[in-house]
Amino acid sequence: MAKKRFLSRFSVFDLVIIAMMASLGIAIKPVVVPLTHIITGPLYIPGGVIAGGFYMLWLVLGAGLVGKRGTATLIALVQAIMVVAIGVFGTHGIISLITYLLPGISVDLVLLLTGHRGCCLGCCFAAGIAANISGTFLVNIVFFQLPIIPLVLSLSSAALSGGIGGIIAYNIIKQFKKYDVINNSG
Repeated sequence: MAKKRFLSRFSVFDLVIIAMMASLGIAIKPVVVPLTHIITGPLYIPGGVIAGGFYMLWLVLGAGLVGKRGTATLIALVQAIMVVAIGVFGTHGIISLITYLLPGISVDLVLLLTGHRGCCLGCCFAAGIAANISGTFLVNIVFFQLPIIPLVLSLSSAALSGGIGGIIAYNIIKQFKKYDVINNSG
């Protein structure tokens, strides 16, 4: 019953945006991750740390476009289900339900705590950082178990990459608002 009430807050258009953001976030991974391995490989940093900023931006972008609480978590849940069901690039099996969901929860938590909805540069930047750091940290705990110095370097790189992803998401949101494609002011 609570699930039905939660989903009833979203229009069909919102759900289409959520599905598109989830799909784009998954589709970009096989392109971006190998390119980032060129940079991160010699530094012994997992490629997903830097690439994460580019595919976490879809969580922030979706949250900003829809403008409703829980959007990023819903995008992340759809991504996790897609990855587990299809077994796409970079899957961690059933653990993907957790590793994909935490960044979405982090975006929604940052937006909730700041009282924003992906509406300004600051909240998008912070949400991007939170998404990529939480994802990087959880994947490290579950899979890599890096020593402290490489972990700090990875988390710092994740913050930079996630922040850049948040800035990119904000600029896309700004363009959509400029041309009245969306209006989620409240």
